[in-house]
Amino acid sequence: MRIITGSARGTRLKSPAGDGTRPTADRTREALFSMLGSRVVDARVLDLFAGTGALALEALSRGAASAVLVDRTTHAILAENAARTKLAGRAEIRRGDVYAAAAELAREGRTFDLIFVDPPYAHGDNARVLEAAARGALLAAGGLLVLEQGAGEEIVPQAGALRMMRERRYGAARICFYTEEEQG
Repeated sequence: MRIITGSARGTRLKSPAGDGTRPTADRTREALFSMLGSRVVDARVLDLFAGTGALALEALSRGAASAVLVDRTTHAILAENAARTKLAGRAEIRRGDVYAAAAELAREGRTFDLIFVDPPYAHGDNARVLEAAARGALLAAGGLLVLEQGAGEEIVPQAGALRMMRERRYGAARICFYTEEEQG
């Protein structure tokens, strides 16, 4: 697995041993970032269930302003990958439960232009993490939340003010795009 383009193009990322972490495939990541286009530039990024950090680090490599990466078990790998890509100065790495981290970020008043969520497939986290993001009002106005889930998992059409606007399937993965419903 590598960074596809930008300042860290071609940098190989370290993955944890075993099958506890399922990084987003290069082809899926390439398609995702093609869809995101210039939305990434200067974005504040949150990566929940960050794993290897591939999504947030790809965003930073493509010009995102900053990224917060949260994972319970891969803290050391996230730090190593941020250093390998020379993006550590714009990457804030938090170890711990993503739900506690989301609540803490909300208490801090932090908002993000792009939120990547890639929970373990078929563990039932999709609705819960969407609700946590919505409850914490973590998505900035005009922001986008991108949820990667198993292709066979049930789609969550709405959670709080977050509404799914589109989805794409890539092999065993389904990428769902959420935005905040306009109030009024």
